[in-house]
Amino acid sequence: MIKIRDIVGHEEQQDQLQNDIEFDNVSHAYLFSGPVYLGKMSLALQFAYKLLAIDAEGEAKKDIKTAVEKRTHPDLYVLDMLWMEGTMEDWNTISKYSNVPQSHRAKKPCAKTDSISIDDVRALHARLVETGTGRFRVCIIRNVERMKDAAANAFLKILEEPPEGLVFILTTQAKESLLPTIISRARVMSFGRVGAKDLKVFLDGVSEDDQRFILHIARGAPGEVVTLRDDPDTLREHKTVHGSARIFWQEQSLARKLSMLKPLHTRGAEADQLLLHLGITLREQGADECVAHAPAYQKFVDGLHTNAHRQMLTQRFAMETR
Repeated sequence: MIKIRDIVGHEEQQDQLQNDIEFDNVSHAYLFSGPVYLGKMSLALQFAYKLLAIDAEGEAKKDIKTAVEKRTHPDLYVLDMLWMEGTMEDWNTISKYSNVPQSHRAKKPCAKTDSISIDDVRALHARLVETGTGRFRVCIIRNVERMKDAAANAFLKILEEPPEGLVFILTTQAKESLLPTIISRARVMSFGRVGAKDLKVFLDGVSEDDQRFILHIARGAPGEVVTLRDDPDTLREHKTVHGSARIFWQEQSLARKLSMLKPLHTRGAEADQLLLHLGITLREQGADECVAHAPAYQKFVDGLHTNAHRQMLTQRFAMETR
């Protein structure tokens, strides 16, 4: 569950949203665009809280803040974590992130991915036509690029004629994959990476060595910094993978290089982590080596994002980087 807290970085976006409230210029739809873990969802919830608490004071504001964090406010609709058969079936966990009905996803045939279907949009629409209790209602959809074509077209109809007082806040990591008509109907706010100086506020009490490593691999993403700070096991795992990835670029034995790359034969968190550290450690190499191997690495990454045979791609990559 994401709590409402002070946002680090993104001052321009924060000022714009605050000005929209103060000058009564709130748009019916916002699109927060940028890479993962930058704080888009945190700012979305903070903005939702400010809109829902616009006429509240004292204890009432505290109650609204708690209700927004717990996804229990009657004028807040959040489509975030989705039920998936065999992957995410814990309704209690899901309810901490999403409060839009999802029972349809557990009916045969059960949903097996986190793609947002037209049935998800219909369930959301059923909530949106309800009467609000305050001046604003807010609907947050995380990673809106998950919408399938039919769902995106159905959602577009809602976006074109939204109920009065309803504000959509959409987040995306892949704006280029969205329907142009959805983009054109939202106020787009782009999010970039946060500087290390600002991120250090999260690392009070962390050793200097760990600070340097966390800031190095977080690449300006506040969410990643907080995760690594709060989870020693994950931090330790990243250090191990980082060390192996660094060795990979110096290794000349094809057999050993292939062995190091075995986690990339299948999709998953382990493969994603290794691929990340191969990219980071490549930039740590000398300029000549980085230039020499960058094309092969980029071709490898692009190939893994397709349905190509991952083991064959891995073998080719190992040979090209000897």
